[in-house]
Amino acid sequence: MNILITGAAGFIGFHLSKQLLEKSFNVIGIDNLNDYYDPALKESRLEILNRYDNFVFIRADIKDKQTIDKIFKEYKPTHVINMAAQAGVRYSIENPYAYIDSNIIGFMNILEACRHNPVKHLLYASSSSVYGGNKTAPFSTKHGVDHPVSLYAATKKSNELMAHTYSHLYRIPTTGLRFFTVYGPYGRPDMAYFSFTKDILAGKQIKVFNYGKMERDFTYIDDIVEGVVKLIDRIPQPNEEWDEQNYFAGTSFAPYRIYNIGNNSPVQLMRFISALENALGKKAEKVFMEMQPGDVLRTYADVSDLERDIGFKPATNIEDGLFKFVDWYRSYYNVKK
Repeated sequence: MNILITGAAGFIGFHLSKQLLEKSFNVIGIDNLNDYYDPALKESRLEILNRYDNFVFIRADIKDKQTIDKIFKEYKPTHVINMAAQAGVRYSIENPYAYIDSNIIGFMNILEACRHNPVKHLLYASSSSVYGGNKTAPFSTKHGVDHPVSLYAATKKSNELMAHTYSHLYRIPTTGLRFFTVYGPYGRPDMAYFSFTKDILAGKQIKVFNYGKMERDFTYIDDIVEGVVKLIDRIPQPNEEWDEQNYFAGTSFAPYRIYNIGNNSPVQLMRFISALENALGKKAEKVFMEMQPGDVLRTYADVSDLERDIGFKPATNIEDGLFKFVDWYRSYYNVKK
C-alpha cells in the first residue's frame, strides 16, 4: 500500500501516519504547516515522522489543485486519507473563508484527484459537529444531519455529500469518519483540554462555558487511530437493501459509508475539569460564562456500526487519557511537577 495522508503534521494525521509507518506501510504526507496554531508543534510532529525511511513529506496546500494532481500522478497512492481541514467551531465565525478554501475547495481537489488517479479507498475526516441541533442521543449515523449550527459543521456535512456524489458517479469507495472530541499527546492547542492545562499551570482563570452544563464524548487519540487503521481495508460496498422510504443514512446504493468514532460515553464538563485537576495536581480557578455561538450542549456517539463491522469500540476513559496527556505536556514543555 502507498497511503497518502493529507494533514500529516496535524494532530490526528501525525498519530495516524506514525502508526501506519510502524506497520511498514509507505506513507506520503501532505501538510501546509499553516499558523492556525503554533507551527513549532507541527514541526515537532513532522520531525518524528521524518525519522522513518518509508515516509515522504511534501509541503503543500490541498486547495492548490495543480500541486495535488502532480502528487497523485507521481506517487500513485493506493489509499487516501484526508485529514487536512480548517478545524475549530469558534474560528469559523471569525474567518469563514478559511473553511471554504480548505474544507470545500481542498476536498474537491482530493475527490477529483481520486477520480482521475483511481484509488482503492478514500477515507476522510468528518466530525460529530454535523449532528448540530439534533436532540436524540446517542447520535447515530441513521439520523439526519440537516441542521448544522456552525459553518465548520456545514463544511463537514458538505464533504459527506460531495463524497457520496463521487462514490455514485465514479464508483470511488469513500468512508466518512465522524470524530468525537479527540484529545491526547501532541494535541491541538486551541482545544479546551490543552488551553485549560496551560492556564491552570500558569495560575490563570479558565472559562467554563454554559456554566459547566455541557457534555462531550471525549475520545482518546489512540482509539481514534485504531478505528481508522481497521477501516482502511474495509472497502465500502453498495447497500442493496437501501431504499428512499426506509433508508440507512450511513450507507447508500453507492460504495459509501459513514462511521462515528467516539467513546460512546459522554463526560460532563465539570467531571472533565476535575479529572484534569487531578492529573495536574492543581485546582483550577473557574469563571463561569454563557454558551458560545456555534456550540452544542452534548455529543454522544452511537458506535454500534463500528462494533459490528470491525469489532472495535473506543474504551479509554477520561481520567486515564488526561493523565497520559498531562505526562506528555509536562515533558514537551519542560514543566516540572
